[in-house]
Amino acid sequence: MRKLLLTGIIVMLMASLALAQAPAGQTAPAGQAAPQQNKKEIKDPAEYNAYMAAVQATDPNQKAASLEGFLNQYPNSVMKTDALEMLMGTYQQSGNVQKIQDTAGKLLQADPKNTPALAVLSFLLKAKIPQEAQSNPTQAQADIQQAQQYAQQGLQALQNPCPEGVAPADCDKRKTQLAAIFNSTLGFTYLQQKNYPQAAQYLEAQVKANPQDLESTYQLALAMLEQKPINPQGLWYGARAVNLAGSNAAAQQQIDKYVKNRYIRYHGDDSGYTEMIAAAANPTPPAGWQVAPAPTPAELAAKLVQSKQVNQMSFDEIQLILTSGNQQAADQVWNAIKDKPIALLGKLINGTSDTLQIAGSADDIEANKADIELKMVGPIPAKMMPANGGDVKFQGNPTSYDPNPFMVHMTEGTLVGAAKAAPSKAPAKSPAKKAPVRKKK
Repeated sequence: MRKLLLTGIIVMLMASLALAQAPAGQTAPAGQAAPQQNKKEIKDPAEYNAYMAAVQATDPNQKAASLEGFLNQYPNSVMKTDALEMLMGTYQQSGNVQKIQDTAGKLLQADPKNTPALAVLSFLLKAKIPQEAQSNPTQAQADIQQAQQYAQQGLQALQNPCPEGVAPADCDKRKTQLAAIFNSTLGFTYLQQKNYPQAAQYLEAQVKANPQDLESTYQLALAMLEQKPINPQGLWYGARAVNLAGSNAAAQQQIDKYVKNRYIRYHGDDSGYTEMIAAAANPTPPAGWQVAPAPTPAELAAKLVQSKQVNQMSFDEIQLILTSGNQQAADQVWNAIKDKPIALLGKLINGTSDTLQIAGSADDIEANKADIELKMVGPIPAKMMPANGGDVKFQGNPTSYDPNPFMVHMTEGTLVGAAKAAPSKAPAKSPAKKAPVRKKK
């Protein structure tokens, strides 16, 4: 796959290089008039003949050998960069990736601002990084920095004026093609470093110039959606990536799963998600497009106390209100339950005969984290002591609570019914799968 991608890039580069190479091949030896549009001139007839023989060779292997011979014999030739550029394209024809890389390195030494060489080298490093990240992270980091250096140099070099003798339209096309390589390399490498704002900057430039680029579109979604807080524009680019991956069912499913997860976390539910995916069949979002964020915890708390009696609330809902930052709603709920006996079903995290640490909310049950401290009215007999990790049904009087980290302190604790011991070989079924039961006495 890397060779195929590289081949496509080299073909594109060499097609653009041909704009300048044709006049170079017409450079006249001493005594003959040189074309006016090209200031390069080979004055030595032997050097000229050697160059023309290499340029006019049709067999790739013969052409590569002739160009290598010319460069060895005339290392300071005025046509050195032209010959190296042509040699890089010739090695592409034979699929010799190592020779392409070596030639690009020599070309960069001869011309530090040579954009085709910078594009090839940055692309090759980019292609190596994913595998290196798994097998050799230190080398991967070094290659990331080197690829960024090449790409930054390339973008800067593209600001230079077009060479003489090259049509402006052809020059602009070449710059656009090269900028795509540099922007995608920078976006990808900054993404690897988790520098999400920088990654988004370069990937957005690439996607705007090439809206059919699935790889960069999905990476742009990642760069925006992994920021904290997220950039909601990433939801659009994620939806766009789902559309672009239409011909690859596996990739589309994977992208869709990620984007939908981020959409729900931001919006609160999946309402409007299907419509967003359908709209993203177009490259640009409709005017005024946006996704409404989910209600804040304070807003949810206000809504809960307006729509539900406290004695009908689950422990999860009580926890949400007491930790929401909405002090008015928290006071209303706390005053309704303080010093009043309530019965709950939870998961025993650990405990002694006189104090139990219990997880009551679904999230804390899942995290195996206590959110209730229950002081028993009297010591629990050894034969009735519930096992850690098991379900426990209990009653207690809430006396105080800590909002962060959340903990409700209860006294007058008693066990209700028989405790369920934790299984010895498998974790107990989490009460999170069932809404925790709350009973008001």
